[in-house]
Amino acid sequence: MLSTGLVYAIIGAAAAVLFAGIGSAIGVGVVGQAAAGVVAEDPDKFGSTLLLQALPGTQGIYGMLTGFLIIWRIGLIGGSVVDLTLQQGLAVLFAAMPIAFGGLLSAIMQGRAAASGVYMIAKRPEEVGKAIVYAVMVETYAVLALLMSIITLFYIPL
Repeated sequence: MLSTGLVYAIIGAAAAVLFAGIGSAIGVGVVGQAAAGVVAEDPDKFGSTLLLQALPGTQGIYGMLTGFLIIWRIGLIGGSVVDLTLQQGLAVLFAAMPIAFGGLLSAIMQGRAAASGVYMIAKRPEEVGKAIVYAVMVETYAVLALLMSIITLFYIPL
């Protein structure tokens, strides 16, 4: 039978993957809609718009990484399952929150910034570098959320 602490840790892993993945799906979709309109007018802009569309997908990867690290730390992968106390399980759950919610929101915001970059490329294709910089600036906060989740996770004694 699963301990209450283990259940909370699994919920944390699921939240990291779920929320960051939802944010990435929304962000990639927003950019894809903008890019499709631009590429319909000028198919040569496919490569530069595709690069911008890929950027909000990284938060989903960060959430998946955090979820994998959680299930690895609690022994669901490659070891014996750790019998967590309630406090340990809640600590793991809260360690997942920075990337869960940071990933959700930053992916959506990055999708908006990247969509604006797509519109910039439509009018001034030579400005693709600037469009990428605007979108990548949002990535900083996803990386910070990922780092906080990982650092916190590895300082929880299990």
